[in-house]
Amino acid sequence: MKVLGKLPGMGLEFNPLAISLLIALLAFWKLDFIATLLGMKHLSPELPEEFRGVWDDEKYAKAQKYEIAQAQFGISSGVFSIATLLIFWLAGGFGWLDGVVRGFGYGSITSGLIFMGLLYLGSWLLSLPFDLYHTFVLEERFGFNKTTASTYVSDQIKSHLMTAILGGGILALILWIFDSVENAWLWAWLAFTVISLALTYLAPSLILPLFNKFSPLEDEKLNQAIQSMAKKCEFPLTEISVMDGSKRSSKSNAFFTGFGKRKKIALFDTLIESQSTDELVAVLAHEIGHFKKKHIVQRLVLSMIQTAVIFFLLGMATNPESGLGKQLFAAFGALPSHYMGLALFMILFKPVSRILSILMNILSRKHEFEADEYAARAQDTPEHLITALKKLSANNLSNLTPHPLEVFLDYSHPPVLVRIEALKKFA
Repeated sequence: MKVLGKLPGMGLEFNPLAISLLIALLAFWKLDFIATLLGMKHLSPELPEEFRGVWDDEKYAKAQKYEIAQAQFGISSGVFSIATLLIFWLAGGFGWLDGVVRGFGYGSITSGLIFMGLLYLGSWLLSLPFDLYHTFVLEERFGFNKTTASTYVSDQIKSHLMTAILGGGILALILWIFDSVENAWLWAWLAFTVISLALTYLAPSLILPLFNKFSPLEDEKLNQAIQSMAKKCEFPLTEISVMDGSKRSSKSNAFFTGFGKRKKIALFDTLIESQSTDELVAVLAHEIGHFKKKHIVQRLVLSMIQTAVIFFLLGMATNPESGLGKQLFAAFGALPSHYMGLALFMILFKPVSRILSILMNILSRKHEFEADEYAARAQDTPEHLITALKKLSANNLSNLTPHPLEVFLDYSHPPVLVRIEALKKFA
C-alpha cells in the first residue's frame, strides 16, 4: 500500500466551482430561513373547527408555542451549522487536517479512515450541545422527552460504535475499490447497494433491538383485528410487536419491516395507548397501502438510481485529472486523494441533495394520499383514519396550519387538515 507524502502549503482557489457552491449553500440556507419565518407568521391563533373535540384551546396554544420554539431552534442550529462549515472551509481547515493525517505516514485507506473519523468526531462535538438542548430542554418543556441521562449516553455509545464498525467498514471498502479497481464508481455503487439492502433486511432483528425492546402484542382483540385486515388485504403479515417508544418520547408512530413474504409491524406503545382498535387498524391499512401501491419498490428503485448517479459523480470528483476534480481540490486547498474527494464531494452534493429531497417529498406526499385512499376503501369508511390522524396530530402537537413554502420544502406528509379533507371524499 502506497504511503502518502506530506502536504505542502496550498491556498484556496476561488474558481467557478467554489463560487457556485458558496452561492448555493447560502441560497438554500436563506430559503430555509425565509420559510421558517413565514411559517411562524402563518400560525393561526384559532383552532380549526375540524379538530374540536380532539384538540382543545389549551393544547392548541401549546402546539403554537412548540412550533415557535422548534422554529427558533432550527434557525439557531442552522446558522451555527452553515457558519462552522464556511469558517472551516475558508480558513483552509480541510487542507490543514489532511496535512495532519498525512503526517502520520499511513497508507491511503488508513489515512482516509482517520481523516473521515476526525471530521465525524468534530461534527458530533459541535452538534452535541444542540442535541442535548433539544432533547433535555425543548422536548422536556413540552412534555415529550422520556429519555434519561443513562439512556442518552447508552444510545450515543451504541450509535457511535455501530458507525465505527459499519460505517468504517463500508468506507474502507469504497476507498479500496477506488484505489484498486477499474470503473471504480460502478463497483462501489454495486457494493454499497448490496450492503444497504442487507442492512435493511437485518436491521429489525440485529440493530433495532440494541436500542429498543420489542414484545409480542398481548391485546388479543387488537391482534385479531390487525390479522383480519391483513388477510382481507392479502398482506403477508408474519409478526406484530410492540416497541417501547415511551422509553424516549411520548410521541407516537408505527412502522413496517421485512421483504417478500415476511412482513412485520411494530407499534409504539404510546400509539396503542392513545388509539382505539379501529383507529389502529386504519393506521395499519394505511401502511399496507404503501406496499400494495408499490410505493416501497418505487422509492427503492429511485434510491438506487440516485446513488448510481452519486457514485458516478463521485468518480469524477475524486479524479484529479478531471475538470471537476481539479476545481474541487483547488477550491478547498487540498491535495488530491480519494478520501479527500469523498469528503469534499459530500459538501459539493449538499445543494443537489436538497433539491432531490424536495422532489422526493413531492412524490412522498402523493404516496400518502394514495395510501390514505387505500385505507379508507379497505375499511369501507374514512372515519377511523380521520380520527386516528386527529389524535396523532394532538399527541405530537403537530402544526395544523403550516405555510405552503414549508410544506413544499420539508413535508414528506401532506398537512393533516389537507389529508382529512381528501379522505372525506371517500365517505
